[in-house]
Amino acid sequence: MRLVLASKSPARRQTLENAGITPIIRISNVDEDAALEALPDGRAFSGGSTTPADEVTVLAHAKCGSIVDLVCAANPDITADLPTDEELFIVGCDSMLEINGTMVGKPRQPDIARERIAAMRNTEAILWTGHHGARVSRADEHGRRTLIDEVSASAATTVRFGDISDAEIEAYVASGEPLKVAGAFTIDALGGPFVTGIDGDHHSVVGISLPLLRQMAIQLGIFWPDLWDHRRSNQ
Repeated sequence: MRLVLASKSPARRQTLENAGITPIIRISNVDEDAALEALPDGRAFSGGSTTPADEVTVLAHAKCGSIVDLVCAANPDITADLPTDEELFIVGCDSMLEINGTMVGKPRQPDIARERIAAMRNTEAILWTGHHGARVSRADEHGRRTLIDEVSASAATTVRFGDISDAEIEAYVASGEPLKVAGAFTIDALGGPFVTGIDGDHHSVVGISLPLLRQMAIQLGIFWPDLWDHRRSNQ
């Protein structure tokens, strides 16, 4: 059993590696804005009836699903170096920050990041992370695989921010880090000193909840230790 991570996030990859699992990375090309706009019941906090959990979960599902489709179709660009004799646990994740009644993702622009971080200081927000996992069969003689089962889940963690000065905000934005991460902050890198506490799973704030992922694996009939590198190398 190998874990395939449908994400280019170095923090998610490092979290898994620290847990003894070297993921196979496959980057999905999902239009996140389009996926959110397509929600049949509208966006959370924008007149729609969806919840924050719905939003991050639908994005995680889309990312995982795009890789599952390509793997099952034996797309050579995706399957070239995948082990044919092992099942796959394909995982997609997405995170967004709920702050002041708004769901926000990656700011991408310095002005947006600056504004968001200023709104976060001396307050708390909820970091939502959606997870979608799919168990996929071994490859047949033609390289094709079959989706066995799939499951979705989400985690919510309350994050408390300290009194971040204007000068610190400018320096942090200038580093470039907050532009490319959900909510414009990290807990495991440059943004860590600005976070004074959390209520919930800190792995989820990094971008992938290991306890939740283990529960999803159990639901799919996957024995979590089978994903550990050292067990696979000793077989």
